[in-house]
Amino acid sequence: MPLSDPLSQALYAPADPPLRPLPASVVDLLRSLDAPPRLAAHLRAVHDVAAELVEWLDRRHPGITVDRAAVLFGAATHDIGKTVHTAELSGPGSAHEEAGRELLSAHGFGPDLARFAGTHASWTAPGTTLEDLLVSTADKVWKNKRLQELEDLVIAHLARATGGQHWEEYLAFDDLLTRIGDGADGRLAFQATFPVHAQP
Repeated sequence: MPLSDPLSQALYAPADPPLRPLPASVVDLLRSLDAPPRLAAHLRAVHDVAAELVEWLDRRHPGITVDRAAVLFGAATHDIGKTVHTAELSGPGSAHEEAGRELLSAHGFGPDLARFAGTHASWTAPGTTLEDLLVSTADKVWKNKRLQELEDLVIAHLARATGGQHWEEYLAFDDLLTRIGDGADGRLAFQATFPVHAQP
């Protein structure tokens, strides 16, 4: 794959730590939207961390059913609304959340997948699933940001699902997030190498 333009580089260039490629459907969507390269790099980093989370969950609790494909899609598209609200690529704002949900719906993705664009910042909302919590966690811990409220919700979900001790789940999850956080500087440096706006 030639890396002749910044978007292709954000999608495919090697990174340290290594980052998995985004799902093909997401790559096609980002290209069709002429997505800002920095957004593509960010989505790739969060998607990679989400993959680490679901792989860990599968190893630790193989009896817990989680929609892996939905988590990975959600992580890969959670900020897709920033193709519409580009000011939120470098500043605060939440307009991208509903815009992302609408954009994904308009491109034929069902509500079960489009929802992550709206739920990734609202983990205390009624009906929040483990999949939603994992996407939200990936969106924080990729840069080593730790939010106890969010982590407690994941831990409580795991303890309920397994009948395990809360403190045991806490220790295991904390260890995982600490290890993921150790790669944050590399992920942040990778993202920062790409421009905020698509090239004309």
